[in-house]
Amino acid sequence: MKSAHLPLRVSIGAYFLNSGLGKRTLEGTAAEGLHGMAVAAMPQLGQLEPARFAKLLSYSEIALGAALIAPFVPAPLVGLGLTAFGAGLVQLYLKTPGMREPGSIRPTQQGAGLAKDVWLVGAGLTLVLEGLTHGRRLG
Repeated sequence: MKSAHLPLRVSIGAYFLNSGLGKRTLEGTAAEGLHGMAVAAMPQLGQLEPARFAKLLSYSEIALGAALIAPFVPAPLVGLGLTAFGAGLVQLYLKTPGMREPGSIRPTQQGAGLAKDVWLVGAGLTLVLEGLTHGRRLG
């Protein structure tokens, strides 16, 4: 891991680890709420039962957090994972009713929490591009 990546990878990795660990035991109404929101944006997730979805999300967040912190995982690889996860959250923001102002991409008060996840896509793409262009001059 490049020392310049350390603050980005450790801070985002710790965030994902904490989030994933917090979802390990989600059941009942909490799992149903999380699952319902995800299904509204990505209907194919309706094939999973809510508790199973919550477990899979938890494991995914834990794995991504660990990969971000692990120094031996290459930046482009962990960047792809972060970009994909962030893109899913952005899709959730764009497709969930009430998250955006009518006819706009601007978030409502309820959508601000999801709209901010666009930074995950930016951080992921930064790791991918920096890793792929390392040692090359662009332009």
